[in-house]
Amino acid sequence: MNKLQIAENKIMSLDQILRMVNIWRLKDQKIVFTNGCFDLLHLGHVDYLAKAADLGTKLIVGLNTDESTSRLKGPHRPITDQNSRSKILSSFFFIDAVVLFNEPTPLELITAIKPDILVKGADYTIDRIVGADFVLANGGEVQTISYIDGYSTSAIESKIKNS
Repeated sequence: MNKLQIAENKIMSLDQILRMVNIWRLKDQKIVFTNGCFDLLHLGHVDYLAKAADLGTKLIVGLNTDESTSRLKGPHRPITDQNSRSKILSSFFFIDAVVLFNEPTPLELITAIKPDILVKGADYTIDRIVGADFVLANGGEVQTISYIDGYSTSAIESKIKNS
């Protein structure tokens, strides 16, 4: 199996990730979950995801589909399609699985996976993090991670439009 196939095998359906989660739990792995659109990946994303991975032993990324991203960000987004975004994310050595979701929020994924740690950016307060109440009620933790100033997809998009 080549390196690209190894990365692509980390892109999983809900059924596939639930099987993996069961295996990881048998091995006492600490499962971390985060989600987002991750459009136009940049240093801020890499920093955030690496810090999320450091909180446990397995990092699962819930990735908004193209349709879901458009509903959240507007008709001009995503800039890169879900195939590209999922393959790029799955190529990071510290990401163990990528799961696409089309719903407005990742609540269905969170309740199915039951992560030990739910992570979002520090621009969210815990009471605004989808699934936080579920994770906390099931003995898990909710963490926020600060972003690196000056790195955002919107800033990159604006810079491109203005050049």
